[in-house]
Amino acid sequence: MNLSEAVSARHSVRQYSEKPIPEEIIETLREEIDGVNRESGLHIQLVIDEPKAFDSTMARYGKISGVRNYLAVIGKKGKELDELCGYYGEKLVLKAQTLGLNSCWVGLTYKKIPSAFSLAKGEKLIAVIALGYGLNEGKPHKGKNFDDVVDVVEEIPEWFRRGVESALLAPTAVNQQKFCFVLKGDRVEAKAGRGFYSKVDLGIVKYHFEIGANKGREIWL
Repeated sequence: MNLSEAVSARHSVRQYSEKPIPEEIIETLREEIDGVNRESGLHIQLVIDEPKAFDSTMARYGKISGVRNYLAVIGKKGKELDELCGYYGEKLVLKAQTLGLNSCWVGLTYKKIPSAFSLAKGEKLIAVIALGYGLNEGKPHKGKNFDDVVDVVEEIPEWFRRGVESALLAPTAVNQQKFCFVLKGDRVEAKAGRGFYSKVDLGIVKYHFEIGANKGREIWL
């Protein structure tokens, strides 16, 4: 499975089986996390076989069960932190999907277990991402259309259309999809709307856009 296929196949999964993640997949994930942290300056950590974070009333309220493995998405406090966490967290989500794992971004409905990860001075835990083998593959949710999330005053190039369509498949908090792409020549401005975790969402959808458009980060204004 390549990344484009992972974008289409990935859906948020909230219920997980007890099947453990094989050691070779864990090692691959750790290598990917190391690369992401070097590139981004984040401090994302993989937590394995830790059931307490999702053994709470909050998790049950969020209809999340069976989670024993997750990513702790952590970085140094700053105005770019939320977007960075979204971008690089989703990069790991899609990598996990290519490895046969299911996932779910979780912003609030979990309990922080300080012994499960390291939080240095000046760092903040932004979210966690549940990982494992789902009891199902999840399902798509009705979302916005192309015209709802773009601002274009010129002819639409195919790469831009593919990028937006890929972004529309990205997970966002409570499926709010509060983002907009503005085409300016051969570059794109991505805007976050007002909403819960909207800047994390912006990072997520920008990564999806790059995959669909087959462009790198230089595309952004």
